Amino acid sequence: MGMPMELQTVIVTKGNEQRIQGNTFVLKKDGYRLYPLDVPLEVRRTLQSEASGIAVVKKLEWEDSRTTVTYELVSLYSTN
Repeated sequence: MGMPMELQTVIVTKGNEQRIQGNTFVLKKDGYRLYPLDVPLEVRRTLQSEASGIAVVKKLEWEDSRTTVTYELVSLYSTN
């Protein structure tokens, strides 16, 4: 029996991210998703929006058909 999983190359938050401390955030998403660790990825609010910054995934957890991503924002683009 297979496990459905998506490989992600962009962090799409949809406004659901939570700041832990400083520039570290946690994002919970439904389903199993695989993000590369320690590689700079674009952060976007929606898939169609422009990138709001660059982040590096530090921790990835799978449990009960949910993915929890802990990432550090390393660069923030100006919205002006």
